[in-house]
Parts: sequence; structure tokens; C-alpha cells
Amino acid sequence: MSTDDIRVGAHTSIAKSAGPYDGPANAVHQQMEYGGNCGQIFSHSPQVWQSPDIGDEAAAQFTDLADEHDVGPWVIHTSYLVNLCTPKDDLREKSLTSMQEEVDAAATLDVPYVNVHLGAHTGAGVEGGLRNAGSVLDDLDVPDGVTVLVESDAGSGTKLGGQFEHLATVADETSLDIEFCLDTAHVWGAGYDISTESGVTETFDEFDDVVGLDRLAYVHLNDSKHGCGTNKDEHAHIGEGEIGVEGMRAFIRRTAAEGVPMALETPTEGGKSFEWNIERARELHAAE
Repeated sequence: MSTDDIRVGAHTSIAKSAGPYDGPANAVHQQMEYGGNCGQIFSHSPQVWQSPDIGDEAAAQFTDLADEHDVGPWVIHTSYLVNLCTPKDDLREKSLTSMQEEVDAAATLDVPYVNVHLGAHTGAGVEGGLRNAGSVLDDLDVPDGVTVLVESDAGSGTKLGGQFEHLATVADETSLDIEFCLDTAHVWGAGYDISTESGVTETFDEFDDVVGLDRLAYVHLNDSKHGCGTNKDEHAHIGEGEIGVEGMRAFIRRTAAEGVPMALETPTEGGKSFEWNIERARELHAAE
């Protein structure tokens, strides 16, 4: 099986320490060093409320380098502090402001996707939390050429997005034309058994029935250090976690067959980094 049709990369850094450029182009440079041909970035530190600071020259460097080497599509991952489901007015406003800045940054960088977790309802209940998320999305002014992706979640505590029904409900609650990102470790943690080829087929079929495969725009490709249905989210090297070789191979092949790009968020440990995991994904896709 050829690897020519597989789009796989990693989450790379826009920091100057990551490469020879002054900003986002470092992510492209780093991606090429890893052997990736698409990828994900943060526009700023994900641990704080901070506005992206991307000038026109830095944006041009990023787009020119990505276009020259055919590295894409890219996705911006929002801050971890964003909570679309919150019932708290102040957190809602901060989340909305942060999201608006991210979609604007995506337009500046000619990045087609902004990825966000739904967050936690913290007492509002599932229905209330999903309604809150739809309301925030409705208040966004998304530039042309940018699409918001809601990411599946492992589903711990009051976090939403672990069940495909949550994703479908959010799509119904907002007038914004959103799409979705499936994280393999999250899907597994939420209770979808993707450790076998048949399990992967069943999971894709269920996603198609509930949400629609035409709305699957990206995949976060991660193995998991924990069991299926544990709601735990700790990533492992591809094929070396609890999902394992058969499941990861089947998921990679089905994702590639659907024409969906994949971004790794695997750990750097045991002498293995993104470069090893990208090559591993390609090997599993190509294996007889």
C-alpha cells in the first residue's frame, strides 16, 4: 500500500528556539525535519489567556514556506483555558474573545482550521453545557476560509464531547458551519473500542450515523497509556499503547482512505519523538 496519499504530521512550535525563523515558519521548518506534511500549532502559550502576536511578514514566511514544500493543511489548537460549555459569564466572555482571536489568527496565516475542546459544563448539565457551547459558537465572526473544529474528548468529570451524540448536538445548537476532529486516545478513553479492525469500522460507522463523516476534517493520532472507557487522557507512542498495532493501523488506513489529515500529539520519551511516530504511522499504513 502506497504512503503517497497519507497526510500525517505533528504538533510543532512557532517559537524561535524551534528553528531559524522569527515565528510561525519555524513550525513548518520543524515539521519538515520530522518528515511530516501537515500539522498543528498553538498561536501562543496554551496555558494562559494571551492574544496571538503574528505580524504580516511572519505570516507571509509561514504561508510561503508551507506552500513551497506542500506542508498542510494546518490547524491552530486553541488555549486549554477556553470553555465553551461554561455557565459562568466571565469565563464565557474570555473564551469567546480567545476564540475570536484564534480564528482571526488562522485567517492571517491562511490556516483553514481552528480546533477547540467543548470544555466542562461544571454543573450546567449536559444539555445546558451543549447549549452554552452553541451560543458561544454563534457569537463568533469566523473569517472566510476558516472552519472551527470541535474535538472529541475522553469525557472525564463534567467534560463534554466524549460521546458522538454530544458533537451532533452542538452542531444542531449552532448556526455556525462547524466540523470535527477525532482524537484516537480520546475516542478510546470515552469507551469506543478501536483496538481491532472491526472496532474501527464500527466506530467510523457510528460516527457517520450520528455526526456524518463528511464533517470529519482532522484526526489527532495518539495511542493511549490507559484502558478503553477509563476517561483517562495520556498519550503513548503509536502502536505501543493500549490501542495497539492492529487498532492504530486500521484507524490510520481508514482515516487516509477518507482523505482526512492526521496530527500527532505523542510524547517524547524512551528515545522516541515525533519523527519516530510519523515514520511509524507511515509504516503501519503501508504494511501488508
